[in-house]
Amino acid sequence: MNSDARLTQEAHDDLDRQLVQALQLDGRAPFSRIADVLGVSDQTVARRYTRLRTAGKIRVLGLTDPVALGEVVWLLRVQCAPDAAVSVAEALARRPDTSWVSLLSGGTEIAAITRAASGEDSDALLLRKLPRTPRVVGVAAHCVLHEYFGGPEGLVSKSGMLTPRQIERLTHPVSPRPPGPPVALDEGDRRLLGVLARDGRAGLAELVAATGWSQSTVRRRLAELRSDGTLYFDVDYHPRLFGHGSTAVLWLSVPPAELAAAGEAVGAHPEVAFACATTGPHNLLAIVVCRDVGALYEYLTTRVAALPGVRGMETSPTIRRIKGPGPLLLSPRGPARRDP
Repeated sequence: MNSDARLTQEAHDDLDRQLVQALQLDGRAPFSRIADVLGVSDQTVARRYTRLRTAGKIRVLGLTDPVALGEVVWLLRVQCAPDAAVSVAEALARRPDTSWVSLLSGGTEIAAITRAASGEDSDALLLRKLPRTPRVVGVAAHCVLHEYFGGPEGLVSKSGMLTPRQIERLTHPVSPRPPGPPVALDEGDRRLLGVLARDGRAGLAELVAATGWSQSTVRRRLAELRSDGTLYFDVDYHPRLFGHGSTAVLWLSVPPAELAAAGEAVGAHPEVAFACATTGPHNLLAIVVCRDVGALYEYLTTRVAALPGVRGMETSPTIRRIKGPGPLLLSPRGPARRDP
């Protein structure tokens, strides 16, 4: 039995993990280039990817940068009656403007990240819909002010599975976007991004069919959206691939003078999948992924304990991730929905 056949069971090896990190660096990299960098055959990379994707272990998602689109990002904490949290979380996950939804400890609180193109869109969800949703007993919304780690920088980029030289060869170049108005998307762009949000490695024929553009136009527009950072690729993967078994959300309180230093330090921690500064009494958020509860305790009592200026901390273990990362489907607004 060869190595690929043995891995059809639950076991995963370093080549699987190297492939995931390679896709995080460039979600649309040809298998031939990934194979060359990893030192294996094209067929091996294709088999590994197909097996992992078919088994639901990985998904490559094409996502958009909210800053480039001029969008406002909100962090929500939703308190529900005990028998309603799952249904409310699933309703939030069905919304195209949510990119992450999780049930937290106790099973009565939901944490979610949502994006709004305008203040009017924010008001619709935060002030009118959610507070009036049956069995929702409280909503706290905090604006994300600055991201220290996240977006195209996925947690697997901290895994150490690839060498610096391999990372250099696989990293897709992105030019810093100069200050200016938000990127304007037309209907063809939205259709293109809608397909990529579901499958970041969708073939050229599918993208042509969705947009009605020629192959050359699809290639050109895809290159433009990637080169300025409007479009990036993320890998949603099963935690077992990297031995992750415990996830928690940390809500930290830090004096403004020390927020930037604490945020940069947290963002660099190998356990942190996402970190940002927010409004509210807890002004630094981190999503932490550890091997198990013991490793989470060690993280809290060593790395977090050493952070500058932390005056308070709340730890909320994640019971279930309902959605995330993505997909954020950029589709035209349709009829009003009954979901939150």
